[in-house]
Amino acid sequence: RVGEGDTDMRALEIEIGEGARFDLVTFAGGDGVATAHRKVSVAGAGEFRQFVLTPGAKYSRVETEVDLVGENARVRIDGVCLAEAGKHADQTSSVALHAEGGEVRQLVRSVARRKGRGVFQGKFLVERPAQKTDAQMEHNALLLEDGAEIFAKPELEIYADDVQCAHGNTCGQLDEQAIFYARQRGLPEADARAMLTRAFLVEAIPDWLDEDLRAEIETRIDAWLGAS
Repeated sequence: RVGEGDTDMRALEIEIGEGARFDLVTFAGGDGVATAHRKVSVAGAGEFRQFVLTPGAKYSRVETEVDLVGENARVRIDGVCLAEAGKHADQTSSVALHAEGGEVRQLVRSVARRKGRGVFQGKFLVERPAQKTDAQMEHNALLLEDGAEIFAKPELEIYADDVQCAHGNTCGQLDEQAIFYARQRGLPEADARAMLTRAFLVEAIPDWLDEDLRAEIETRIDAWLGAS
């Protein structure tokens, strides 16, 4: 785990050996510039799992590069992006598969308020030897107010012919009917919007996190939403 005040947040180079696993949780944000870069190599049957919470900064960017160099390597890179007024939150990743049987899963959820900017860039590169690859990428975004911005660029580049690969991207607003339903049951509008946004975001928190980390992430999301 690395956080906003950690001196080693800016750059990490990780080599995961055969059959080994490495988990990484990052909190990236602040008032100034917060940048981080991770370069990861995963050997055969190794596994890399990452979760990034980005509450934004004047400029915030977490970039992750992963190379699956051995057979049956696995990667999971999930995240939550939060961008309020005057804040920029960027999660960028690229995963290159070089060997057979690789598995990649990515789920990122982004929300932005007026004058906030969120960015998601994700790329899967499947080289010719990487047959039997199974790679799924999903990014979903909510624009909470007029004037919010979220930019998304999901990419697949595939040179193998025996693969299962897909990417998806959605961007929209909260369901007004769901807000109306919640208000009919006594919730103030602001609380109803926060509740629905929270439910949207926590779906991206992976199940491999321990209870303490999950609770901390949910607390940070609640603080951003202004929820109790």
